[in-house]
Amino acid sequence: MVLGISNDAPEKNKKFQQKYDFPFDLLSDEGLKVSIAYGAAYAGDGKASRISYLIGADGNILKAYDKVKAGEHPEEVLEDIREIIK
Repeated sequence: MVLGISNDAPEKNKKFQQKYDFPFDLLSDEGLKVSIAYGAAYAGDGKASRISYLIGADGNILKAYDKVKAGEHPEEVLEDIREIIK
């Protein structure tokens, strides 16, 4: 399962998801609680960095990506998944 999280309002996330035809949902983290918990934001900043995590079925983080380039990232993650399931 793939999920995205943004600190934008749910309505804005839905429009963004539809505009770019994302095949996954974008969740809203307006208060940055999830972003702070995962290290994507810091209290008082008001915004989050673009990072991602590959999380296993058991809920543990398998890999953290602290610098994400949108055009290259999907293939990077797929390659890591291929390595993990070998």
